[in-house]
Amino acid sequence: MTLKLNLYTEIEKTLPTTSRYILGQYNQDSIIVYQAFNEAIAARAVRNQKLGGGGFKFDRMSWIKTGFLWMMYRSGWASKPKQERVLAIHVKRDGFDSLLKAAVHSSYVEPIYQTHENWQQQVTNSEVRLQWDPDHDPYGNKLERRAIQLGLRGDALSRYASEWTIGIEDITDFVKQQHEHVLEHALDKLLIPVEDIYHVTDSAVFSKLGIGLVI
Repeated sequence: MTLKLNLYTEIEKTLPTTSRYILGQYNQDSIIVYQAFNEAIAARAVRNQKLGGGGFKFDRMSWIKTGFLWMMYRSGWASKPKQERVLAIHVKRDGFDSLLKAAVHSSYVEPIYQTHENWQQQVTNSEVRLQWDPDHDPYGNKLERRAIQLGLRGDALSRYASEWTIGIEDITDFVKQQHEHVLEHALDKLLIPVEDIYHVTDSAVFSKLGIGLVI
C-alpha cells in the first residue's frame, strides 16, 4: 500500500474543525479518492487498474470521496452490502480539477446561484454533482466540518475511469485492521491516510464550490 499514514489523533490536530474544505492526500501529480464496491467490481478494477466490468455501470452516477473517514462512515468500514471492498484510486490532478470546475451543487445554494432557475439549468447541463456532507469521526459521529463528494456521470465518468485514473489500490485489509482499533476505543492506535487541505487556485471555481462557507 502506497498511502502515507499517521495517527488519527495527530492528523486531526492539523485540520480545520468547521466550514467546507476539500481534504485529501495528494502530490503534485495526483490525488487519492475513495470508492467502495462489491467483490466483483473491485476485483476487476484492481486487476485492470481501471474501473469497468464486473457489473460496474457507466449509465449510473458514481460517487467519489477524497476523505478517508467519510468513506469509512459511508461504507461502515467495508461492512455494508455492496461496499465490502474499499479502493484508493489515484487520479490525475488536472482531471480532478476538471471535475471540480464542472461541479454543480446537488441542492440550491442561493449565495452561489442567485436564482433557483439558474441553479436548475446548471444541474441539468452538468455531468458532475457536488455535495458537502458532514464529515465524521471514526465512530461515525457528525462533525461541524463538511466533506466533499462528487457524483460523476456521462463523459465525466468515462474520462475519470479511463483517462484520469492512474492507479487503484485495494485497501480493504488495512480498513478492517484499523476498524479493530475503533471497536476497541483505541483511537491512540488508529492509523489513517494523511490528509491536507486541497488548494483550489482558480478563484472562480473556489467561489462556486463554496469552499470555506458555513451554510
